[in-house]
Amino acid sequence: MCIGIPMQVIRVEPGHAWVAGRGEVKRVDTALVGDCVEQDWLLVFLDAARERIDALRAAEVNAVLDLLQGALAGAPETTAEAGFDLPSRMDPATLAALTGHS
Repeated sequence: MCIGIPMQVIRVEPGHAWVAGRGEVKRVDTALVGDCVEQDWLLVFLDAARERIDALRAAEVNAVLDLLQGALAGAPETTAEAGFDLPSRMDPATLAALTGHS
């Protein structure tokens, strides 16, 4: 399984961008997303940008990653808000519609 990490562009090079996110800075391939500018948000998988996202989407993904990190660390159930309804809190009809199984 591969998890996309939201990262913000801090410097651009031809075909690549230096990005920062979740405590790291690295150079990623931007061939699949095209030209970038500083401050753009990208969803990065395995050192390659796969999707352009906005700041709100970046915050949502980071919130979920924070919850996952806490769960993996054995943190007790958190009261932190993800900023949207988690699937575990959705009613069956909403979850079915979200997954395309309505």
